Amino acid sequence: MLGGLLGGGSQAGTGGSGAGNILGALLGALGGGGGGGRAAGGNPLGGLLDMLTKSGLIDQAQSWIGTGENKPVSGEQIARALPGDTLQEVAAQAGVSPQEAADQIAQHLPQAVDKLTPSGELPQPGASLEDLIRQQSL
Repeated sequence: MLGGLLGGGSQAGTGGSGAGNILGALLGALGGGGGGGRAAGGNPLGGLLDMLTKSGLIDQAQSWIGTGENKPVSGEQIARALPGDTLQEVAAQAGVSPQEAADQIAQHLPQAVDKLTPSGELPQPGASLEDLIRQQSL
């Protein structure tokens, strides 16, 4: 359900439900889904963005949060940033190969983060993924 909500409205045309499924699986695998977002002090996006930042993708991650243009990221960069078991789990849940999962995440994550951070700031700790989606009408 959360995956579908994340994908809904974030991508016009084809791939909307696929995007939601892959991003929902990713946040779930990182501990940010379902139970209210326990990663990074209760911030469902914080753990993921911290992981990307530590992998050298700070400029991209900050552009998604900020109010300007979203910088692109490649599937290869996503694959390097995520722990191998996380990418395997996401791929299995989405029914795709790990490389395809990384490519889909790279394609859809910038827009999803941008929509979940409309004020240019990460959500407050303790905000559940469900609350974030509801606030942004995703």
